[in-house]
Amino acid sequence: MNDFLLSIVIPVFNEKNNILPLLDVLLPFLENYSHEVLFVNDGSRDGTAEIITEIAQKNHNIKLVSFNRNFGHQIALMAGYSFAKGDAVISMDADLQDPPSAIPQMIEKWQQGAKIVYAKRKKRDVDSFFKKKTAEVFYRFMNMLSDIKIPENVGDFRLLDRSAVKYLTSLPEHAPFLRGLVAWGGYSEDFVYFDREERHAGKTHYSISKMVNFALDGITSFSVKPLRLATYMGFTAGSFGFLGIIYAVIGKFFLPIPWVTGWTGIFVGIMFIGGVQLITIGIIGEYISKIYLEVLQRPHYLLKEKINID
Repeated sequence: MNDFLLSIVIPVFNEKNNILPLLDVLLPFLENYSHEVLFVNDGSRDGTAEIITEIAQKNHNIKLVSFNRNFGHQIALMAGYSFAKGDAVISMDADLQDPPSAIPQMIEKWQQGAKIVYAKRKKRDVDSFFKKKTAEVFYRFMNMLSDIKIPENVGDFRLLDRSAVKYLTSLPEHAPFLRGLVAWGGYSEDFVYFDREERHAGKTHYSISKMVNFALDGITSFSVKPLRLATYMGFTAGSFGFLGIIYAVIGKFFLPIPWVTGWTGIFVGIMFIGGVQLITIGIIGEYISKIYLEVLQRPHYLLKEKINID
């Protein structure tokens, strides 16, 4: 049964060379459905918005939301969810690494009752060894810290039922970690599988620094265990210091050997205690920064224009 509206949400940032090839592949898979393709222009500076605007003037199923500047991929996705009107909403990237050929399978799983359908990577040979291993370590670490299990080898290519979309867009968080929030809702889920391809054009916008920030957002959004870890490290450092005091007193008064204060011991002790203190302050700072962003209550994004959107 195809009597439903399908929304495709695609965040874009400097993807002008991918827009036309993506639509050439994507639109044939949408012909049998009532659909809208919603691009969220996250402050592109390369003419991406102009290309989409030209297409949208000819095809009113193509829609565009543009930000004043770059607000980040996760914010762009949230904006797309808030403007999407579909009974089912599929989010995907514009670089053709998320294959449109998986969409009919995702819709079939949804019609069978799943509220969330993840597209899971079977193979990701196109990714570097470093990226694959860091992603593996990240998800294992996240699932060890968090009470909510986040599926591994999935990105933001997924289908959400309208009820799941309403839940997500009702959340007030200013630094959303969507992969965790989607799982946190507890909706029924299923999977389809695909082989990850190379980017059609351009380079990834996720540098190592952005990946680290993304990981920190995920960890601090879904677990307070790092704060407890800081407490444990403080107790551990204090225990070693206390044992050192006992050893020094015993050595001074009871051991029949000359007691010589060594620079090595002092240096190691200072470095150990200092390292623990800096790590602890850093962990606390990450949580305080999230509190700070929430307290400011600034808008999640600023709109520049909307095309084909009521």
